[in-house]
Amino acid sequence: MNERDSEIISQSLAEYNYIETMDMDSADLIILNTCSIRAKAEQKVMSLLGYLRKNKKRNPRLQICVAGCVAQQEGQSIIERMPHVNLVIGTQHIYNIATHLEDSKKKSKVVTSLSKNYDIPRFIPQTETTSETAVTEQTSSFRRFVTIMQGCNNFCTYCVVPYTRGREVSRKIDDIIDEIKVLVDSGVKEITLLGQNVNSYGQTNTVTADGTPISFPQLLTAVSSIKGLQRLRFTTSNPKDLSDDLMRCFRDLDNLCPQFHLPVQAGSNNVLKRMNRKYTIEKYFALVDALRSYRPDIILTTDIIVGFPGETEDDFEKTMELLEKVRFDGSFSFKYSDRPGTASVNLDGKVDEEEKSRRLARFQKRQNEISLENNINHIGKVFKVMVEVCGDNTYQCRATTNHVVHCRSSQELLPGEIVDVKIDHAGHHSLKGFVIGE
Repeated sequence: MNERDSEIISQSLAEYNYIETMDMDSADLIILNTCSIRAKAEQKVMSLLGYLRKNKKRNPRLQICVAGCVAQQEGQSIIERMPHVNLVIGTQHIYNIATHLEDSKKKSKVVTSLSKNYDIPRFIPQTETTSETAVTEQTSSFRRFVTIMQGCNNFCTYCVVPYTRGREVSRKIDDIIDEIKVLVDSGVKEITLLGQNVNSYGQTNTVTADGTPISFPQLLTAVSSIKGLQRLRFTTSNPKDLSDDLMRCFRDLDNLCPQFHLPVQAGSNNVLKRMNRKYTIEKYFALVDALRSYRPDIILTTDIIVGFPGETEDDFEKTMELLEKVRFDGSFSFKYSDRPGTASVNLDGKVDEEEKSRRLARFQKRQNEISLENNINHIGKVFKVMVEVCGDNTYQCRATTNHVVHCRSSQELLPGEIVDVKIDHAGHHSLKGFVIGE
């Protein structure tokens, strides 16, 4: 979501003649688009803001903006701690970032733009959607993100998303389809649909002109049928809302990539209940079995939190048993950290940092072993890959399974080009091979 938000910010500012640079020392505007899902990410933001104080002293005209979830969560306290910041803008106001920056310049004071009532669903106004599409029409990128919904209604006890991004609201299906058609017509080959919980698309508000209910599998089918779209992905899903109709899409839609990120968070029902995840581990196992029955070659990844308040050694062992049973191809695993305003802050049974580190290290070690074992099984197979980064007769590519594939080719390949690669080497986190059919 943050990567897509950064694209939106860049597109919006381009209309006001801002030119993007990666050199902070020469920039007239520095934007920190932030994430607050983990404490460490928030700490990095504050550390970088402290570092930027010297840039501001050297160039008084420099504008510094904090956007995203940390901005929404911390608000005025950022200004109090970092008075050299010019703009603090929340997650639902990024489309107006250029206007707020101009306001800050004219008034020569700090501007904050934050949402205060999270019960009010918000989404991109139609005029701004049109503006965004007009900018993306000029891009030559071969892969793009498209937001289909914002916010979340689940209130997992550890998660700040409902507080930083608001309640769940789905985007109009016609707007989604129109934007993707423009992107595909401009040369985009791969689309990833984005939302905090895409499985519940269309459940909260009307997304069609005539009020006809539309589910996420129906949206997925409509997008898949857009002429010229070669690859389709989506993220993220909550297991509690995963339907048979959605799982069948992996079997029935030819351009839907056979890779699914399905966060489980823990292998113990006791922990899942304290997390307010609203499913059991038995239900999760049943979903995995169903997915693999519909699409036997599907690649599964997940999220794991270790050391959640109340997690016993037995609870953690159940997470290790989950890993052994499902054998995820990869996972994003973290130590639990308190997040401001969430219910888990007040839960008892906090696990000490040393124990959390031990558990995380053990989980990640075994996950790396399984990832390598799974990757070795791909040696000798032919993957259809999309070129991402070009080197000297070597290329970094991405398979439909989302594997990073490094390949060799005697021919010159271009970013976005799709070729067949035979795998001859496997690592923990990537594959290697050579282009066939040359």
